[in-house]
Amino acid sequence: MTLDAAAGRMTMRRNMPTLRDLASTIRSRNAGVDHITFDIIFRERANFERVRDAGVLDRAKVAALYGIPLARVTDFVVFEPANAIKFTIRRERPSGSPGESDVFGAQQYAPLFEVEVP
Repeated sequence: MTLDAAAGRMTMRRNMPTLRDLASTIRSRNAGVDHITFDIIFRERANFERVRDAGVLDRAKVAALYGIPLARVTDFVVFEPANAIKFTIRRERPSGSPGESDVFGAQQYAPLFEVEVP
């Protein structure tokens, strides 16, 4: 822990940048009634290549991060022309069904923020 004198509080210092530090956009949204899609987009090509080459994201790592079976990660794409990484997961319940907590799928991206990138 270190003291952030400007803020007057103790903060945790990370040794590595996170996706939140490197990506310009991290978002999730509906991809039909049964899926949620995620986009991680980088403004700088160097940041995209750093994350891509570090191997911090793939199907298995996404499943582990979200605590879901690997089979629920239906797509995982590294889209070079857009400096983007995209993946889709199958919802546990259809959008809008009883017990489903995020109709628009727009609140599911937060776990990606703290993924550390060497």
